[in-house]
Amino acid sequence: MGVCGYLFLPWKCLVVVSLRLLFLVPTGVPVRSGDATFPKAMDNVTVRQGESATLRCTIDDRVTRVAWLNRSTILYAGNDKWSIDPRVIILVNTPTQYSIMIQNVDVYDEGPYTCSVQTDNHPKTSRVHLIVQVPPQIMNISSDITVNEGSSVTLLCLAIGRPEPTVTWRHLSVKEGQGFVSEDEYLEISDIKRDQSGEYECSALNDVAAPDVRKVKITVNYPPYISKAKNTGVSVGQKGILSCEASAVPMAEFQWFKEDTRLATGLDGVRIENKGRMSTLTFFNVSEKDYGNYTCVATNKLGNTNASITLYGFFSSPELTVEEEEEEEETVDGLRLRNEY
Repeated sequence: MGVCGYLFLPWKCLVVVSLRLLFLVPTGVPVRSGDATFPKAMDNVTVRQGESATLRCTIDDRVTRVAWLNRSTILYAGNDKWSIDPRVIILVNTPTQYSIMIQNVDVYDEGPYTCSVQTDNHPKTSRVHLIVQVPPQIMNISSDITVNEGSSVTLLCLAIGRPEPTVTWRHLSVKEGQGFVSEDEYLEISDIKRDQSGEYECSALNDVAAPDVRKVKITVNYPPYISKAKNTGVSVGQKGILSCEASAVPMAEFQWFKEDTRLATGLDGVRIENKGRMSTLTFFNVSEKDYGNYTCVATNKLGNTNASITLYGFFSSPELTVEEEEEEEETVDGLRLRNEY
């Protein structure tokens, strides 16, 4: 009978026979339908990482010996387990089907598997390719960042998955429908503007599972800009308030001056209140000496700006009619301020 006259008896003979079988049909090529003695097995089995994969081999009563191999490694020979991997188990071994299962599949399980059979002393093989899909996962993403206006910014978002996921960056802090930015792992912004600050969302998608989503916040520093300052008219003995509003990042600090004198809360019956972007100068009992021009100064680490605001009496400008006063406009440091009496 010879050293290999009986298939799979002893183990040395099994290895030799198995290797011979592997050379009968090129790796990765399934048996064609013309091979009448052995029906074609499935070409591909696709599972997600962590799931179980079932590899089936259809046989008939002419088959005398069967085995499953992963490349040149024997997994099962008949009912005998050769693999030391506890995840590999036999499911069915009948005259019509020979199937095994690989539990908790991982990416290293991907590849070709071979069902080898012996039929009337004519060995044949059928092959199946196991494909392992992996949900997208963002492995590395840029941290929140603070930059000065005009700087260049590069954000990175690296994701893994099988198939390779598509990475998309989107600016969330804009109007609906205008947030798309790019489809790339890198997002580059040159000469960044203050309206480009806010949250940016990285999404990794490969249709295996729900996308993996992470966010990065960009803070854009810019110098103060006085957006609102209003002249105020008030009668003697009444309460008067001058207000000054400034946009800035970091938030501006405010100072008030009358001519060259800096004002402070509690001096000369005035109170200064700073709340966020707004600063107010309050006169609780206006006197004639309080009338005049005041300067609001807004400062942060990137610069400063100022606006001149007038506290006046209702009849302090007799040369102007009410209509003329309402039409009067003035420009202070590039900001057009409309008087409201």
